[in-house]
Amino acid sequence: MIDSLLVANRGEIACRIFRTARRMGIRTIAVFSDADAGARHVREADEAVRIGPTPARESYLDIGRILNAARATRAAAIHPGYGFLSENATFARAVVEAGFLFVGPPYTAIEAMGSKLLAKTRMRAAGVPVLPGYEGSRQDLNSLHEEALRLGLPLIVKPAAGGGGKGMRILHEPSDIAEGLAAARRLAESAFGDGSLLLERYLPAPRHVEVQIFGDAHGHLVHLGDRDCSVQRRHQKLIEEAPAPDLPEELRNRVRAAALVVGREIGYVGAGTVEFLYDGHDVYFMEMNTRLQVEHTVTEAVTGLDLVEWQLRIAAGEPLPLEQSQIRLEGHAIEARVCAEDPERDFMPSAGTLRLMEWPTDESVRVDAGFATADTVPESYDSLLGKVIAWAPTRFAAAARLSGALERIRCVGVHTNERWLTRILRSAAFLQVRHSIAYLQQHTDQFRDAAKLEPAALALGALAVHLPNRESGAVASPWAAVDGFVPNLPARVPLTLTAHGHRHELEIEFARGQPTRVTPRAGAGRTEADASRSHVGRADGGRAEGSKADASRADGTRVTDVSRREGHISAILDDRRVTARCFRDGLQLHLWLGDQHFVLTLEDLQSIDFSATATQGGLTTPLPGVVVAVSVEPGQAVEAGQVLMVLEAMKMEHAIRAPFAGTVESIHFARGDRVPEGSELLALTPAGQ
Repeated sequence: MIDSLLVANRGEIACRIFRTARRMGIRTIAVFSDADAGARHVREADEAVRIGPTPARESYLDIGRILNAARATRAAAIHPGYGFLSENATFARAVVEAGFLFVGPPYTAIEAMGSKLLAKTRMRAAGVPVLPGYEGSRQDLNSLHEEALRLGLPLIVKPAAGGGGKGMRILHEPSDIAEGLAAARRLAESAFGDGSLLLERYLPAPRHVEVQIFGDAHGHLVHLGDRDCSVQRRHQKLIEEAPAPDLPEELRNRVRAAALVVGREIGYVGAGTVEFLYDGHDVYFMEMNTRLQVEHTVTEAVTGLDLVEWQLRIAAGEPLPLEQSQIRLEGHAIEARVCAEDPERDFMPSAGTLRLMEWPTDESVRVDAGFATADTVPESYDSLLGKVIAWAPTRFAAAARLSGALERIRCVGVHTNERWLTRILRSAAFLQVRHSIAYLQQHTDQFRDAAKLEPAALALGALAVHLPNRESGAVASPWAAVDGFVPNLPARVPLTLTAHGHRHELEIEFARGQPTRVTPRAGAGRTEADASRSHVGRADGGRAEGSKADASRADGTRVTDVSRREGHISAILDDRRVTARCFRDGLQLHLWLGDQHFVLTLEDLQSIDFSATATQGGLTTPLPGVVVAVSVEPGQAVEAGQVLMVLEAMKMEHAIRAPFAGTVESIHFARGDRVPEGSELLALTPAGQ
C-alpha cells in the first residue's frame, strides 16, 4: 500500500484527498506557490513544499518543480487532483519514469482522449454514438469551410485540444462560417498551442449526462452510475446530481454500457468520466475526462463509496474493491459549487481576504471546502471556494436540503454565488427537470438578488449597528448606552445606511432605554448619484427636503423584544418575529435574511475612516475601491472638511475630506487607480507645522 502521497494541486481538492489519505494512514505532502503559502491545504498536510512564485506556469504547472518536491519529501505517489496537470500525458509519464506511482490512468489513455479529433474518430469506429461532424485531417480553413456547408448548420466549432468551453464558436448562418472558423483557430492556437478544430452538430439545448467508470490493472472495469451536470454557465458546471433525473431506463442502461465501451477501448485504469449530450431522444459521446471530477462527491453519496480510496488502492496495484453486481445506488444527491464571483457584476471573479467564512455544519450535508475565515482567495487561480453536497431519499428532498444548507453560508471579504444557486435549486424549471445547458444563459436575470431592500432588513440593520453584541452574562454600563437619551429631548438616534446604491436616512426611537420604532427620515431612498452629489457638494452635509412619499412612510416599523447575541439580531417587527445573522466589518454591516445577503454601509466616513490616521497626517480607507476624482494637488493649502478625493466603493461614491486645515504633502493615487483596503490615499501636513 502507498505510505506517502504528494498532491500536485491546491484548494478544495487537495484538502479532500488529504482527508482520505489521513484516514488510510498515509503521510500527506502539499505543494504551494507564493500566493498559497498560508492556504488551508498547506496547513492540513503533514509536510508542505514551496514550488515557485504565484503564476501557475512557474509553480503548479511546472513538472520539474513538482517532481523535485516529491524527491525531497520521499513521496511514494503523486495525485494530480483535477485541473492543472491532471490530464497532461507528459506529466503522467514523467511521474512514472521518475519512479513514483501516478494516481491516475496510464499516460497512453490520457493521450487517447487528449485530442477530441482522435477520440471521436476512435469512438465512432467502436460503435459509440457520436454527433454528426467532421474530425478529419484536412485542417486548412477552406477545407473546414467546405465541410461545414456539407454538414449543414447550426454547427459548433471546437478546438481539438481544448477543454472547459474555451474557444468554442457556434455557426448559425453561412455568413458566420469564415469568421467563426478563423476566430476559433486563433483562440485554439493561443490557448492550447494547437490550432486543430473539429466540427459537430450543434444541439441548442441538450442536457449534459455523464457516467463514472473505474478500471484496474487486472482488466476489470465497472461503472458507478450516471450524473447530470446540465446547470452550467459559460460551459462551467455549477450544480451536479446523481443519478441523472428523468432519463428513460432503456437510455440509462445504454449510456452506461457505452461508457464501458469507451473505457475498454483505451485500456482505462483508475477513475474516469465519460460525458454525453442528451437531446431528449438519444445520447451522443462528447469527451472523456481522464481524472477525478469535481462532482465525484454525488457519486460517493449515492454509492456510499470513497472514490479517492479506490484511486489509491488501484494505483498501488490492487484489484477493484467491488464487482459490478455488488455496486448499489441509493437515493439522490446534489452538489453546488460555491465560487468567489459576483453574480450582480456578470460573475466577475472576486479575490481578497475572507473576513468571515462560515460553512453549514449540519450532519445532513457534506462540505468539501478549501478556504476558511482569514484565508486569502488569490486572484490567480480558480474561483472555487468549496462544494456543498446533500443526499436524500428523493431528488426533491435533496434539492430542499441543499438549498437550505446554502442559505447558511456566511462569507465576508469576497463576493460569492451561493444565494444565486439557492434560487436555481428552488426554481420550477430545475425541480421539474426542464433545464438544459443553455437554460442559465437564457434566464440568468431570473435568479439575481432583489434590487429592493426589504423594510425588515433595513430595520434589523439599523438595530444591529446601534445595539451592542451582548453575550449572556455581560453587564452593560449605563455610560455605554446608545439609546439616544438626552435630557428634555426626544430619545432618537439618527443614522444613514446605504444599500443597493440607495441612501436610507433613519431614526431609531427609544422608550425607557429600549428601541421602539425605526423611522425613515427626509431623503430616504435617494440613489447613489443623488447621495454622492449631496455628500460631496452640499454645505449642509447632504440633507434634502423629504418628499410626500417620505412623509407617508413616517410611521416607520414598530419594534419590540430586540436581542443581539452571538452574531444574530432578532426582533419583533410589526408583530412578526424576524431573525438574521449579522457581521460588522468596519463601516459595513452584513445581514443574511433568508436567501438574501444584504451589505449595509454606515455613512460616517469623516469621523470613522480617518480618525486613526488623521493625527499622523495620513488618510487611509478601510474600503477597497476606485479613485474617480482627485480635487487637490501636492502643495495646495486646504481647509478642514474640504473634499480631497472621491472614491467609488461598494457601488457608492465617497468623498474623502480633510480632517483638519493644512497642506497636501503627497498624493498616492490618481484618477482610475484601484485602491486596496487599508491604503494610504494621501498625506497632509497640519497648518502651522
